[in-house]
Amino acid sequence: AVVSTQSTGEIAVEREVEGDVILSDIGEGVPFRAGTFDGVVSISVLQWLCNADKVSHNPFKRLRKFFTMLYSSMRQGGRAVFQLYPESPKQMELITEQATRCGFTGGVVVDYPNSTKAKKIFLCLFAGVPVLGAQLPRALGTEGEDTVQYSNERQTGKKRKRGEISKKEWIQNKKQRRRVQGKEVTMDSKYTGRKRKPKF
Repeated sequence: AVVSTQSTGEIAVEREVEGDVILSDIGEGVPFRAGTFDGVVSISVLQWLCNADKVSHNPFKRLRKFFTMLYSSMRQGGRAVFQLYPESPKQMELITEQATRCGFTGGVVVDYPNSTKAKKIFLCLFAGVPVLGAQLPRALGTEGEDTVQYSNERQTGKKRKRGEISKKEWIQNKKQRRRVQGKEVTMDSKYTGRKRKPKF
């Protein structure tokens, strides 16, 4: 086991964890021989590489160093699963981008995506080309998609139907509701709700 803090290492010793325990900053790489591991599991660690705790810390370089050395220490087709809590979609993109640049394939799996308490995000990676038949695990709490794509683009939902009323009536009703709420609303004119000509 590789631990990143002194206190975590002490807990591992107290609980008499089987095997060796190494205290190491994973942003400086993982000190293992090539092809040592078939699988790697990490819980709530990876997102901390995105923080610059010291002047010398560069998130891009630290992530690149970690993923490069991890890739070399894994056997081809080996699996790595990281449970993490990214601060934003941009941070998740940074992590996945650095992993793929170092040769990993895979994707993101989100358990219970619609829950605030039970939601868990996993980065599931394969070292190189996955073994024949290997797939991303199925997410819990979902009926359709089991992976999500992170993007900075805003997704718009379906437009609400206005019923049988015309566009002009709908706009006037909306303006009236805002007036009742005490908000400033522009005056109605003969141009309110008119259909504009298409622009070239």
